[in-house]
Amino acid sequence: MYSLIDGKRISQEIKDELKDKVSQLKQQGIEGCLAVIQVGADPASSVYVRNKKRACEYIGIASLSYELDQNTTEEELLELIYKLNADDKVNGILVQLPVPEHIDENKIIQAISPAKDVDGFHPQNVGALVSGLPGYISCTPAGIIQLFKRSGIEIAGRRCVVVGRSNIVGKPMALLMLRENATVTIAHSKTENLKEICKNADLLIVAVGRPKMIDASYIKEGAVVIDVGIHRNEDNKLCGDVDFDSAAEHTAAITPVPGGVGPMTIAMLMHNCVEAMTK
Repeated sequence: MYSLIDGKRISQEIKDELKDKVSQLKQQGIEGCLAVIQVGADPASSVYVRNKKRACEYIGIASLSYELDQNTTEEELLELIYKLNADDKVNGILVQLPVPEHIDENKIIQAISPAKDVDGFHPQNVGALVSGLPGYISCTPAGIIQLFKRSGIEIAGRRCVVVGRSNIVGKPMALLMLRENATVTIAHSKTENLKEICKNADLLIVAVGRPKMIDASYIKEGAVVIDVGIHRNEDNKLCGDVDFDSAAEHTAAITPVPGGVGPMTIAMLMHNCVEAMTK
């Protein structure tokens, strides 16, 4: 019988710990503030932004919200970022991705001061992760490490397969698992013999971006499966990259969608925001 890895519960634990830490920092006269910028009114982005604001409110830090028109120019967005970089009251800056096509996403990420890059996307913070130096770690991979640790799942010495190679999840996830002494393979949708590679994994982390792609035939009996994907199926219900109904019974533990990785991303964003308060 498999166990569910409860991201809702674990993320709440982390937010409660952060709430206490923020309270202690406030007693020392240290305040926190996250600036969140959204360009356009993409419904999914609006939900994420709203959840981030609520999390800020819960742990006790201020949030500034900039909801910009879809037609905002790249220059206007960069000007706002530079202004926030220079504002000593703002500890963290987050631009909700994706941005409209006429804006260069990489240019925006690189414009944010690395010291305020609480998403962990700036090349300086990514380089710090590669080198094992201090820096902000992207929130979803950092959250997955906490799911393992707080669920009592051993990482060291185990074979891990990460399916996905994005800059936001796949690559930093593999680096973090290496840091935790796992033996790591990075695979993706174009990997030959993907099924056989996945079946070697003790720890299978799926961030391939395809609904229900990974079913029981990809999973070693007794593996731990982390599903990073989030999609809407034909019935408009949320589902992941893993076919949960097929896969779950073959696992030792698995994350649900929703309620698995998603809440952890916001919890670790809050963690980075609190770190920024002390820098």
